Amino acid sequence: MADKLIIVESPAKANTIKKFLGGSTKVVASMGHIRDLPKSKLGVDVENNFEPEYINIRGKGDLIKTLKKEAKNSKKIYLATDPDREGEAIAWHLSHILGIEKDNVLRVTFNEITKGAVQEAIKKPRKIDMNLTDAQQARRVLDRIVGYKISPVLWKKVRRGLSAGRVQSVAVKLIVDREEEIEKFIPEEYWNIYAILLDDKSKKTFEARFFGKNGKKQELHKKEEVDEIVQKIDKAKFIIDEIKKGTKKRTPAPPFTTSTMQQEASRKLGFTLKKTMSVAQTLYEGVKIPEKGSVGLITYMRTDSTRISEVARQAAKEEILKIYGQEYYDNRYYKTNKDSQDAHEAIRPTYIEIQPDQIKSSLTNDQYKLYKLIYNRFIASQMSQAMYDTLSVTIKAGEYTFKANGQNLKFKGFMVLYVEGQDNEKEEENTKIPDLKEKQEVKKQKLEPKQSFTEPPPRYTEASLVKALEEKGIGRPSTYSPTITTILERRYIEKAQKQLSPTELGKIVNKLLIENFSNVVNVEFTAQMENEFDKIEEGSQQWKTVIKDFYGPFEQVVKKVDKELEHVELVEEVSDVPCDKCGKMMVIKYGRYGKFLACPGYPECKNAKPYIETIDEPCPKCGGKIQIRKTKKRRNYYICENNPQTCDYISWNKPKAEQKENNKDKEEIQKEIETPKKKQKENK
Repeated sequence: MADKLIIVESPAKANTIKKFLGGSTKVVASMGHIRDLPKSKLGVDVENNFEPEYINIRGKGDLIKTLKKEAKNSKKIYLATDPDREGEAIAWHLSHILGIEKDNVLRVTFNEITKGAVQEAIKKPRKIDMNLTDAQQARRVLDRIVGYKISPVLWKKVRRGLSAGRVQSVAVKLIVDREEEIEKFIPEEYWNIYAILLDDKSKKTFEARFFGKNGKKQELHKKEEVDEIVQKIDKAKFIIDEIKKGTKKRTPAPPFTTSTMQQEASRKLGFTLKKTMSVAQTLYEGVKIPEKGSVGLITYMRTDSTRISEVARQAAKEEILKIYGQEYYDNRYYKTNKDSQDAHEAIRPTYIEIQPDQIKSSLTNDQYKLYKLIYNRFIASQMSQAMYDTLSVTIKAGEYTFKANGQNLKFKGFMVLYVEGQDNEKEEENTKIPDLKEKQEVKKQKLEPKQSFTEPPPRYTEASLVKALEEKGIGRPSTYSPTITTILERRYIEKAQKQLSPTELGKIVNKLLIENFSNVVNVEFTAQMENEFDKIEEGSQQWKTVIKDFYGPFEQVVKKVDKELEHVELVEEVSDVPCDKCGKMMVIKYGRYGKFLACPGYPECKNAKPYIETIDEPCPKCGGKIQIRKTKKRRNYYICENNPQTCDYISWNKPKAEQKENNKDKEEIQKEIETPKKKQKENK
């Protein structure tokens, strides 16, 4: 008989823990959840205070028998599942299945799988935290109710098999809303004037940018304005009016939270959220390293806290002093967001002495990349600021003003090791300006007017969508990855060149949900529910009360919508295109990539063809129909139906009468259509 039985979720975690516990301790894995709501029905008794109807997960019968047998042959049973709501709920389900009395439960958690953390946890077991468990139950039950009640509405109006989700539907809405912003965006023209100036003394040139007139900022929107200014300053002397010298400091980013790790792994490594979390899980649970066995390399990877332990802080200090020296060290603390749960530390390496390059051969390529990212980010967070010398120069040319800004990196500080990535911004560069004096003249070498157009907001990437969800209070660290993975798998959104855009199906489903369930599918409600779950975890709110308060009004809306749709049949839209095989008028259907035409005579006639959408506005060049098509990056563009036979009209923007052609559009669109094809040929 074993003295102790420790149950964790995964075999990898079990292997790592085993080596820390001597004697007759046995460590086994539950392989994740062992009980859940049934898939075949709602599984929530709405008539009996929303009691969940949990069942053993299909296929886990043999595992449950084994766990019961091991439990029977052990003196003490420790439930060591992950230290979060999900892990607490798994421990609660295990205690139920194994028949462990409430007062006899030995629940242990550790934020890192190290010898000290594991042994300390075993010494101080606790009871199941029912507040944590209930917070997980509330989320699970609420999401089940929303999904099972709303999905049939989609079946009636769109097609069978579709499903809706509380958080997923809000994520889709954000992406649809952004796409609508992009489609409605009207570019506005603006201009800049750049002056290339020469300092006679150093013989060095530098660039200055037009600022304004008589010391006041002036924006340029028309070529005529620019031509007038260029003409006036063509013969003017360029005199240095003012020089301001200063210092700029740059502070390192804090250690990773789940969301910032996902964002950086996407930016720097090209990882999807799903891949990031999968690789991080293996680093947390343990990797086999020669002469060390299975080692948990990072702390728990689901956290929204930037807090780190004093032990880890001291270890980072010793490493920085040893490798870089005193001037590179700064004892730095980071404020945790007020909405963070702060139950765990930030994500950091568990053993600072295990540098990524030392164990590269023991890791997969993906494990090495992510471990190095986590390791360097953590060490850099405890390093000195970077220091820049800055220079701001104001130059007068008659009544007009130009400005030049320069900066020079004086001390790299943390930047010797790690610099945080940006979604839509360039990394800061050194821009040097000669050693100038006030009132001196600089020679104009060239004036360069440049026309530009304002651009629409960028499409979301996985990284920027996670950032938006976090800022709006939607979801928690454990939900970001499954949320985005789910809406990709359901084909409500698609990904091209890292950018997320809604599919035709996603737009239709979003429109239907907004029209009928606007009180559920909105940012404010979803964020409010996250706060309710937090209150349940804190013990200030009862989980069934939260569900009851939601369910009453929600059920009324569902009944109303259901009644309105009672006699609605899914009618397929008939096109004006005859089937070229059987003559029937083809119908518009929705597939993975949006609309397509299919013969209604299916399965006898299986003819299908692309659906080409047109607009009412005629081609400004030849009067033909204008078609809306998509590039390989899924961007809309407008093209004449006669292109390329007799007309070459093509544009990013919807054509208007007497609209001038934009040759830049033509070049960009052609490049975006043709580039992938060239690459494919090269690959072949």
